Amino acid sequence: MAPKKTPAKKKRRYRRIATSVEPIGLIPRSILRTLGRFINQMFQTTNKAVIEEFRISRYQILVSLQCLILMTTVPTTVNALSVHYILHPVTEYMWNVEQGDIFLNRHFEVEALQDLESFEAELYFDLIIRPDMQKTPIWASYMVDGEFPEVLKAASQRKTVDLARDYNRKSIDALTHLFGDVVTWSTLGLVMLGLRPQLIIFKSFLVEFIYSLSDTIKGVLMILGTNLLVGFHSPRGWELFLELTTERYGFPPNENFILVFVASFPVLLDTVFKYWVFRYLNKISPSTVATYHAMIE
Repeated sequence: MAPKKTPAKKKRRYRRIATSVEPIGLIPRSILRTLGRFINQMFQTTNKAVIEEFRISRYQILVSLQCLILMTTVPTTVNALSVHYILHPVTEYMWNVEQGDIFLNRHFEVEALQDLESFEAELYFDLIIRPDMQKTPIWASYMVDGEFPEVLKAASQRKTVDLARDYNRKSIDALTHLFGDVVTWSTLGLVMLGLRPQLIIFKSFLVEFIYSLSDTIKGVLMILGTNLLVGFHSPRGWELFLELTTERYGFPPNENFILVFVASFPVLLDTVFKYWVFRYLNKISPSTVATYHAMIE
């Protein structure tokens, strides 16, 4: 009776199983790997490899420091020089000569009016309640000889001139800050375009430095960043940031815009951060994600 033929599928399966099994020698592979590392360390090729690795690491650090210094010093220097020698003189000339406005916008005008009303109220109170006090008042430089209404009128006129001068300077400073920041960010963009190869090295250095940290430190940094940007106390920080920004550029603060921004932007940041943790960080470093979740819980 003829033997049964083995099907082709079974033959291929047996062949795959046979090839997947590694051959076992007389000496264990772990001992061979240990001996190989020991032999490599005995020759000069290992020293050359270590020296070459050290040179590469040193070059990476030097290039990263150079890139960081250039990205911080060049825009700052260009901003200081352009504001002091170009932007401020040109803005002051254009504002004071080419047009006759004192206030940049309605917001500055309302603030000046409030300051004048507060000064007049303080002056009126001092003249009525304490006309014979010995201590020199704050508004003493505005005093003139004459009767009471003339004193109040002259002091108000002098204060009005001072307020007009102050808010005219604030308007010029706001425009100068706006143009100066545009120049600064443009300079930073040009520097980054010129340092594109160095930026690649700098990025690899940052990634290597971050991944070299322990999982606990990375979890603490993640918690600190999320609490500052999207945490329970972050809305007040965003409100303060928007108020300082609008004050720097002379824009009137818009409460509705601030409320909408604070209610939406941190939520968007939190969503992007969670997506990044779930999509990328969970694949790259699962232990960091586990540590992070354990710390927040």
